[in-house]
Amino acid sequence: MSQINVGIIGFGTVGAGTFEVLTTNREIITDRVGAEVVVKKIADIDIESDRGVPVRPATEILTVDAMDLIDDPEIDLIVELMGGLDKAKEFILKAMENGKHVVTANKALLAEYGAEIYRAAEQHGVGLALEASVGGGIPIIGALKNGLSGNRIQTCVGILNGTSNYILTKMTQEGLPFNRVVDEAVSLGFAEDPPTLDVDGTDAAHKLAIIISIAFGSPVSFKDIYREGIVDVTPDDIRFADEFGYRIKLLAIAKDLGDRLEARVNAAMIPKDHILANVNEAFNAIYIEGDFVGPNLYYGLGAGRRPTGSAVVADIIGLAREIRSGAKELMPPLAHVRPRANKIVIQPIEDLITPYYFRFSALDTPGVLSRIAGILSEYGISISSVIQKGRKTKGPVSIVMLTHEARESAAQKAILSIDELDVVAEKTVVIRVEGNQL
Repeated sequence: MSQINVGIIGFGTVGAGTFEVLTTNREIITDRVGAEVVVKKIADIDIESDRGVPVRPATEILTVDAMDLIDDPEIDLIVELMGGLDKAKEFILKAMENGKHVVTANKALLAEYGAEIYRAAEQHGVGLALEASVGGGIPIIGALKNGLSGNRIQTCVGILNGTSNYILTKMTQEGLPFNRVVDEAVSLGFAEDPPTLDVDGTDAAHKLAIIISIAFGSPVSFKDIYREGIVDVTPDDIRFADEFGYRIKLLAIAKDLGDRLEARVNAAMIPKDHILANVNEAFNAIYIEGDFVGPNLYYGLGAGRRPTGSAVVADIIGLAREIRSGAKELMPPLAHVRPRANKIVIQPIEDLITPYYFRFSALDTPGVLSRIAGILSEYGISISSVIQKGRKTKGPVSIVMLTHEARESAAQKAILSIDELDVVAEKTVVIRVEGNQL
């Protein structure tokens, strides 16, 4: 086959970036595929706005009806970049039914309905590629499917949301409060207004669900992944973390526990000398340990027109090579020809065992520290380090503790009891600590 025809649904930021890569690097893509990759049609609800890339002849390529692409017998491959859930799922399933291969960057869709979409791809014998759904331009999906395929994945810890990482970086470097940095991020275009899915951990949980599904060979719903965000992190917590030798990051964590999987997204303290602690601004990074390969780190821009467009085009090239070669069997979406027999069991968050950071806001009166420590002791929680700041103005003072490893259920019960004390003025701040576990 001398030409592979592509249809793109969605001509926003990533769609325009994908088209730009395909046209700018047309010759090198042709050389690598062995056939010319041609964008035959582009569908979007807005075909009038300037995307910054020339589309000619626009009257022949642009359309407002996605079904023009899906029903076109000359189009081999559909690229879904419209986002959203129901309509995107409808288009993808219809394209597969029509025998078309699919590339998507839709992390939310795969995290919600991945099992149904993966099953449809195998049922219809078409390819499904999803590199751009996680990590923007970072080739983490390809690494899991290919480069690390001879390993059992033991640990995956990622900074998977650029917006939250930008916010925490600014709070760390400039001592600014959360709300002020969010306003700045929105005004600079680094964050949506409001950036709810970024700062509450949902976006990172979407991506972690996809990583887990590929790493462990069975679809996982992001709803099964425990998630917290960064909205309660304050400049005080960042300063105290620094005194203890840590940085605070929003982490997506998956660990193989043998009979079950630890999977969670939460703000966490990590040692300042760990490589993830030094991933700043809007960059993403994914740290992976395999049983034979050992530690690996994947780092780069996790979003944006050009990096994400690059990842989409990588998927297009991969499927185009399969089409050109006439492959009769394609790699399954999760890269497991024999899916695991048992469903992945996610460990309840109550069973988590980890060290903790507690910041208590307490009245500066005698015996407060001993009362707090006594309750922690009742629940089997031992203290590793303490910082107690003297009172500079009227009102409560901060008592900050790092604990040794403790069970989540015990920690939560202890904090509930402590927050009921008459000497505790505000709700206690709790941040999990990743130390020797990394």
